[in-house]
Amino acid sequence: MTKTINTQDVTTQELSDSLNTTMMRRILASSFLGSMIEFYDFILFATAASVVFSQVFFVDLDPGLGLFLSFTILAVGYVARPIGGILFGHFGDKLGRKGVLVTSMMLMGGTTVAIGLLPTTAAIGVAAPIMLTLFRVIQGLAVGGEWGGAMLIALEHAPKKRRGFAASFANMGGPAGAVLATVVMSIFTMLPDEQFLSWGWRVPFLLSAVLVLIGLVVRMKVHESPIFQKLQDEAEERKVPFFEVISKYPRNLILGIVAGMSSYTVQGLMTVWAISYVINDGLDATHVLWVKALGAASTVVVVWFASQLSDKFGRRPVMMGGMLLGAVFAFPVMFMLDMANLWVFAFALLLTQGLVQGSIFGPFGAFCAEMFPTHIRYTGASLVYQTSSTLGAGFTPMIASSLVAFAGGSLWLIAVVWIAVFVVAIGATLLVKEGRTADLEGTKF
Repeated sequence: MTKTINTQDVTTQELSDSLNTTMMRRILASSFLGSMIEFYDFILFATAASVVFSQVFFVDLDPGLGLFLSFTILAVGYVARPIGGILFGHFGDKLGRKGVLVTSMMLMGGTTVAIGLLPTTAAIGVAAPIMLTLFRVIQGLAVGGEWGGAMLIALEHAPKKRRGFAASFANMGGPAGAVLATVVMSIFTMLPDEQFLSWGWRVPFLLSAVLVLIGLVVRMKVHESPIFQKLQDEAEERKVPFFEVISKYPRNLILGIVAGMSSYTVQGLMTVWAISYVINDGLDATHVLWVKALGAASTVVVVWFASQLSDKFGRRPVMMGGMLLGAVFAFPVMFMLDMANLWVFAFALLLTQGLVQGSIFGPFGAFCAEMFPTHIRYTGASLVYQTSSTLGAGFTPMIASSLVAFAGGSLWLIAVVWIAVFVVAIGATLLVKEGRTADLEGTKF
């Protein structure tokens, strides 16, 4: 008897294992664009803190102190990110991913435009830096809620064998937003200093309104996560997600945070502190920002490949490979920074922001998500991601500045701390259960 093959079943199976469907393309675009826009706004602030805020909002202070205060306000935004993860994660786990994503994008866009319109200290006095700090807190809350939803709505729609790659679109959006923010700001740094300080730096912030409008149009067309909808249909009575995460999954939470800190330590050192360090050492600010954009673009490329490798070999091996490279590069990179050469600095950024951070960052979205069940996944994944960013990147510029001062201008102490962070992160990653084959539809792990 001849066996008949049902071509419709074969096609359905192929589609179920594919990301190349109309809805999946729309979901991945939404995840990428939303994350890109949110991080455009967030990183734009970091870039401005490095090159302009000390001259606009702290004009009567010593330049070094003004830069330190700019970095302090920058850190406040990072502190707010875990709080945003808890707040938006609560509603994302209770009510759904999509509505929270729309809210976070509107909040971030409105705040960024407000920063672009903020009067200087010369105009309204101390109210200016106070309002700048408040706006930075709101930015931190918004970006704290964005990543978890953008990542999960892609991961929870994706076939099991492509989850790592689907989740990485939110992670690719972050450095893509950094590229865009850096390029736009660098264009305006080419203005004469007087014009740049008076109005030029404001234009990149005001452009956020256009980006948010585009992102909202795409995001409104995306369906809710099917895994979340299935959970809702079961009408299970659920506790407050945050309390369940910290009471039932503290080990996963702590290990995930420690692992993620490695990537964000690189980000804080190389894309914020090192930028101000080499500019103060004599490199042209516009050229340095273009190099920073190149480094962020390289992160997108490495994330693309690393996430696909994680679907084949697992999240942990790929991430630990990046961590090992980070530890090896620590002293050579500090030596390169001290050379105060633009091309050498560019190479250092490609090694660290591109190869090291990209290798860790590529699988990190799926790594976070696969540690928690569906009913607390938004909160759990967001807490891991946002807390690691706060501890790894939020305070790094201030810490690095202090270490350099303590060591009499030498960078060796930074290299020692950098190596220690990566070694501890490797140990934490080894203790996390590999999640590549985890069943995400179960409410209990």
